[in-house]
Amino acid sequence: MPRRTLTLDNDVAAELAGSQDSVLKALRDRTTSKVHLRGNMLTLEGDEKQMDEAARLVDEMVGLIEDGHEVEPTTLDSVTNAIQSSRRPKEMLDDVVWHNRNTRVVPKTVNQKVYVDAIREKTITFGIGPAGTGKTFLAVAMAAAALIEGEVQRIILTRPAVEAGESLGFLPGDLQAKVDPYLRPLFDALYDMLDPDRVNGYFDRGVIEVAPLAFMRGRTLNDAFVILDEAQNTTPEQMKMFLTRLGFNSKMVVTGDVTQIDLPRDSKSGLVVVRDILEGIEDVDFVMFGGADVVRHRLVQKIVAAYGEHAERGQVK
Repeated sequence: MPRRTLTLDNDVAAELAGSQDSVLKALRDRTTSKVHLRGNMLTLEGDEKQMDEAARLVDEMVGLIEDGHEVEPTTLDSVTNAIQSSRRPKEMLDDVVWHNRNTRVVPKTVNQKVYVDAIREKTITFGIGPAGTGKTFLAVAMAAAALIEGEVQRIILTRPAVEAGESLGFLPGDLQAKVDPYLRPLFDALYDMLDPDRVNGYFDRGVIEVAPLAFMRGRTLNDAFVILDEAQNTTPEQMKMFLTRLGFNSKMVVTGDVTQIDLPRDSKSGLVVVRDILEGIEDVDFVMFGGADVVRHRLVQKIVAAYGEHAERGQVK
């Protein structure tokens, strides 16, 4: 069998192997070429095409290591995604969206890079796609960065409160207790980005506001980074109401998954119809995510793909 041997720097070889050979195992999983690493000698076996593909993947990983990136098994997903899209992995992984102590947020797929660029450049950005693609997490990271850098004066996070099929008025507790189950994912993302004491201080001073979508009615949101999450559960009227809250020096990011609509069957989703209404309008962008953008457990990618295939089979029938 044809064989190709690459000589690596000792430190690079150690990083490429990873803890308990975790990165090396991931490399083997993602290439059809056989991969062996002994000391600083990496050997590839397979036909020429297989070895070329594996060598490209190794070269990109080595380049990242030499540039000071910490690589892990999931880094290979980012590198593979970039190569398949004819992009340089370094272009994505060098774009640090947010950095705070041990939290370093960067785009991990080409679509995530397109998404954060759109948020930077456009006033209203829609991120549409399945769970686990980083739509909300990246939006919150961008909001935190904009607040800390003084680009906006406040962050407003909102969701439609319909997921459980319950009215807020019938849920127990005060307002905070009522909305907490709906807005908890947004709270969690914030606490991942910022120190808890700082987040709590922002809440106390009204710098960060988390509220159900109904609380946006009648307001004009100036100097704010506004995120509407789970937007597939808005009606067209609610979507229009939200978008027309836009004030001066503000950004809006709208995220959702049109395959997980919890509205009554006779209700249209505002996220489904808004693209037909707004596409082509200047300063509005739509970024569509797919299964390849899922950055959770690799099994989630397979689950998303399986559900997509099942839906397509149902449409054919």
